[in-house]
Amino acid sequence: MTNISWSAHGAAAAVLALTCHWVGAAEAAAAAPAWPAVQGEVQMQPRALALELPARHVVQIQFEGAGVNLDLRDAQGRHLRRLAENGRGVQTATWYSQGAQQEQLWVTPAAPSATAQTFTLQVLGSWPSDGPQPLPAAPATMGPRLQALQQALARGEGEAASAAFWREAQQRGTPWVEPWSDGKLLVTFVWRDQGNTNVRLFGNPSGNHDPLQRLAGSDVWWTSAVLDPRTRLSYAFAPDVPQLPAAQAAQQRRMILATMQRDPLNRQPFPASSWSGAQDRFQGRSSLVLSKAPPQPWVKARAGVAQGTLTRHSIDSAILGNHRDVWTYVPAGADPQALLVLFDAQSYVHDVPTPRILDNLVADGLLPPMAALIVGNASPEARGTELPPNPQFARFMAEELMPWAKRQGLAQTARRTVVAGSSYGGLVSSYLGLTHPELFGNVLSLSGSYWWAPAEGKPGWMQRAWQGLPAPVPAVRFYLDAGWFESGRGGREGILETNRELADILRARGLAVTQRENASGHDYLHWQGALGCGLVALLAPARYDMRDPALQGCVGAGTP
Repeated sequence: MTNISWSAHGAAAAVLALTCHWVGAAEAAAAAPAWPAVQGEVQMQPRALALELPARHVVQIQFEGAGVNLDLRDAQGRHLRRLAENGRGVQTATWYSQGAQQEQLWVTPAAPSATAQTFTLQVLGSWPSDGPQPLPAAPATMGPRLQALQQALARGEGEAASAAFWREAQQRGTPWVEPWSDGKLLVTFVWRDQGNTNVRLFGNPSGNHDPLQRLAGSDVWWTSAVLDPRTRLSYAFAPDVPQLPAAQAAQQRRMILATMQRDPLNRQPFPASSWSGAQDRFQGRSSLVLSKAPPQPWVKARAGVAQGTLTRHSIDSAILGNHRDVWTYVPAGADPQALLVLFDAQSYVHDVPTPRILDNLVADGLLPPMAALIVGNASPEARGTELPPNPQFARFMAEELMPWAKRQGLAQTARRTVVAGSSYGGLVSSYLGLTHPELFGNVLSLSGSYWWAPAEGKPGWMQRAWQGLPAPVPAVRFYLDAGWFESGRGGREGILETNRELADILRARGLAVTQRENASGHDYLHWQGALGCGLVALLAPARYDMRDPALQGCVGAGTP
């Protein structure tokens, strides 16, 4: 058995001291956490936590704390990466440990405060690894620039050729984009070798975490994709992904999170800046926006546009027996005439600038003054049980959260209320339109997970629910958006196919559906633009005219 211990430096040691054990392969499969939670507080100064853990372990923790950040630092106290950020509610983080002598955890106040800030930290898992192992490269097309480098290497130019390649990459930025046949573009993702054993690409249009290949005789790792010039996506590299023993195979796909980081030569990070103002290479992803990608006119800040007010609240639920952050947005200078109810606040407050999008839409005259209720998750684990169709969560929304919103002066009629979300957030939005059309008269679904079914059930539960709904069907309006890169694999239907199925069923039931498909994936970088398009389509259909230059970003890419 391997011991893991937590202890605090300083006066709070008695509060934070905890010893627990690493579980073996059989125990690790159990659903219940093996470690109790550590609770503590910080006030004016950062606080270090010693993590007694062997090197070459992959560690996953869960952290909750308002007003504090959680960072990983080296033995000299230098910043390595931010693991959890103030304001995001309950968060999980995964990293590949270098051992107790090489790293420490630090809890840091987000801002100076005379009030002690409390936090809770729990180890969810710790897996011994075999370290990074070589991986078979995914098939890829070599473009002209890499071919030229390959030829230079064959002529014996070696280091000079590689150095020239990287100087050019530094100057122009990456990934490498080159013209291809049929109006397509060849996009080559490149990583400079740092003694790596493997490198994976997260966000590949294939939908897989494809391994890069090493160009023989060089320090260039690469893979490529032929893409439509309308493509917009975010991606990241994961060098030296650790390999778990065979007994832990079920956890292996998640190991990419342990080393995932932005492309160091890409000048377009997403999100553009972190909530806390600090940014390391492990925060966020890198953006790829090709030449004909639809514009996103409401995302950037504009001078002279009045800004609404965003406020964080903590909401307890007697029905669910938990609590969550809920953010309210109130428009500037006018009473709200519509309401957006949006899920996954940890992303739609911090990564997607939802308040700014609403400010700009109102300033452009495309929407009436609009309030928002941006709903957080009680925890990452709770998201997976609450957002897929769950009668208790629907009760929470109808009997607790919406009455609370009414007391805040935010409630609107169903026709002026949009329930929205992405992935599971899109799924729950359609479920609430199904179960509570008296509250939610508009559903805005971005890459909704309509493949979902209860355990052992047939995929497509939501499609069958709407198809079998007794007449008269409530007049809920829908906006459905999905990406070309979300198609199914291995003979199974994916998000793209199941969104099409749902759209067909809704139309057959006589409902109004606006459907869009785009050269994108399961990606907040795309969703931040699609959110505004969906709101205009649902709340101001007379303005939703693709001939309007202001709405050119909403045209969609059609069928691939």
